[in-house]
Amino acid sequence: MEGSSLLLSHTCSSSPLPPILKPQFGLSSQLSSPSSVGKYPLLTSILKCNLWAKNTALVFPCPRRTSILRNSAAFAVEQEALEKPNDPFSTSTTSSYSRDMLPKIDKSGRFCSPRAARELALSIVYAACLEGSDPVRLFEKRMNARREPGYEFDNASLLAYNHMSFGGPPVTVQTMEEADELLRNNDKESAIEAEVLAAPPKLVYSKLILRFTRKLLVAVVDRWDSHVLVIDKVAPPNWKVETSEPAGRILELCILHLAMSEITVIGTRHQIVINEAVDLAKRFCDGAAPRIINGCLRTFLKDEEETGLAQALKDKQKVIS
Repeated sequence: MEGSSLLLSHTCSSSPLPPILKPQFGLSSQLSSPSSVGKYPLLTSILKCNLWAKNTALVFPCPRRTSILRNSAAFAVEQEALEKPNDPFSTSTTSSYSRDMLPKIDKSGRFCSPRAARELALSIVYAACLEGSDPVRLFEKRMNARREPGYEFDNASLLAYNHMSFGGPPVTVQTMEEADELLRNNDKESAIEAEVLAAPPKLVYSKLILRFTRKLLVAVVDRWDSHVLVIDKVAPPNWKVETSEPAGRILELCILHLAMSEITVIGTRHQIVINEAVDLAKRFCDGAAPRIINGCLRTFLKDEEETGLAQALKDKQKVIS
């Protein structure tokens, strides 16, 4: 199938893949070997546990927190839009908003920002690619999973969790004490992220955010095959070559699928979606991924606009004739 070269052809099980993932991601058996864990830190948490079966989740590696956290006006726009379903992501102004005015936790003590929904959706799509399963079914499975006896979730970790924590350049310290303090802070933030991302979704996310997450996943499933072909055209060549690192670009490609589907199916303003996709790449990817994802999505939008104009002209000519 055209476009299949973009995605990995290996599978992690002998059972046939569902239609949603036939030309898409999978994993070869080599990823289960101990030697591969060090090469793919993003997979470490998956190889340590039975993903989803025990209310566990994909735990992303935490980059060093060295960059200045940025304000996101898009958060404010989307928050108001989510609270007003009939006003789809495009009618709010952003100039009067500040990050302090944007609530991260609702009255029930759960995440209520659209960023939380996108992070959850990304982790589900990524895990579905690794398992060779349907993202929506995987989401439902995790939503309905039973909690382990005696499990307790500390809601205080939600307040400490930082959706806007990005990685940065290497840090130079002068003393061992400074180095130890830096490592302790990083370990503390990593533990908070692990606890939040591994918790049962109903304890972490508001009902509104869970509905939005499912909506995103349905959109991804709906447009997966067509977007495989699109990504094959816009992604750089080195992202489309099957190498000795089969899991190398799965996460980046999942971000592209998520963003393209939100634009084309849900209809979120493309400025918001691109900003969010770039932030996800800054948070969970490395290297030039944020810049490349930004370029891929802008090329995708340009092609979509040209296709739309061409179709409109064709329809107009039919009416005239």
